[in-house]
Amino acid sequence: MPPIVNWMVVGGRGSGKTRLGAEWVNALARGLGPFSHRHRHMRIALVGETLGDVREVMVDGPSGIATIAHRNRPRYEPTRRRLLWDSGAVAQAFSSEDPESLRGPQFEAAWCDEAAKWKNATACFDMLQFGLRLGQQPRQLVTTTPKAVPLIKRLLADPAFTVTRMATRENVDNLAAGFLETVRARYAGSRLGRQELDGEMIEDRADALWTRAALETPAAPVGTLRRIVVAVDPPATSRRTSDACGIVVAGLDESDRAIVIEDATMAAARPQDWAARAVARFHAHEADCVVAEVNQGGEMVAAVLRTVDPAVPVKEVRASRGKWLRAEPVAALYAQGRVVHARHFPELEDEMCDFGPDGLSGGRSPDRVDALVWAITELLLGRANRPRIRNLS
Repeated sequence: MPPIVNWMVVGGRGSGKTRLGAEWVNALARGLGPFSHRHRHMRIALVGETLGDVREVMVDGPSGIATIAHRNRPRYEPTRRRLLWDSGAVAQAFSSEDPESLRGPQFEAAWCDEAAKWKNATACFDMLQFGLRLGQQPRQLVTTTPKAVPLIKRLLADPAFTVTRMATRENVDNLAAGFLETVRARYAGSRLGRQELDGEMIEDRADALWTRAALETPAAPVGTLRRIVVAVDPPATSRRTSDACGIVVAGLDESDRAIVIEDATMAAARPQDWAARAVARFHAHEADCVVAEVNQGGEMVAAVLRTVDPAVPVKEVRASRGKWLRAEPVAALYAQGRVVHARHFPELEDEMCDFGPDGLSGGRSPDRVDALVWAITELLLGRANRPRIRNLS
């Protein structure tokens, strides 16, 4: 297997990124597999946010280079900011605070750690590239928890980089007992949890109706609900390439606050399948009605639901305005604190924070958002819409 020349490892906290970087550097300096094929890399750059981070994390930390090198342990010379192996290999420390310090030195390899939080990220990384000019094939490894900063977005989109993703749960055997359960119970599904535990890069769209900061409120307790509705945004067709069927369950509490209880959206499926899912959620939550958009399917929507359970009451709604205009008043209700989520719904919240005036990026259909809008409209704005009620029995 040929070596990876440009390697980016994106992972959650405690996923083993630092240990991987340390093993990679030690293997290159000593000519060990699997990262090196008997070729010793004699000059290596170690780049961290600060010089303190290089020494305390990358070199001497619990998973650092010196710590994991049980034999042939390299020694660190703090006055010269370098790590020395008996083989003669040298790893020199650099800080993102001083990109100009990379002007002049040259290397065969470089390890860049936690690049997402570098001070002068782009300038530092660019200056490093000019120094990777020794040996037959200079190599670099970037290990980082992802953040939507320009350098990380640029490298993730660069076809020259091989990207490996690592979640914290994959390294659970090497973490303190109970750590993962504790942090997942607190942060699972949130923006912070998805970034710091799952290694996902989460970003907002500038012109979106919702922001992640607004959705990061503590989960709302579900107490007594005066009304519960199941909203359905059925796809136009049942082909595999068709849109998903948006299904969202929401309720109205005693203080007239809407609470989103469940996102039961399902991938493209036959009408009988999404109808069965909607009716199942109706019974599971003891809902009052199913709110179904009929623009695409017309009478077919009610007919399909009738085949599953003719006793389920259905409110047919027909869109007379564009998706953005329908969603705007619902987003305003969120801003007023009148709509909250019972827990985090990552897929739904991703759509909400990517929903702009022209829909979702990439032209995807906002099926979850559509169902959400119908549910909240029915609970808090329904009187203005006056949808037609049909009891299918």
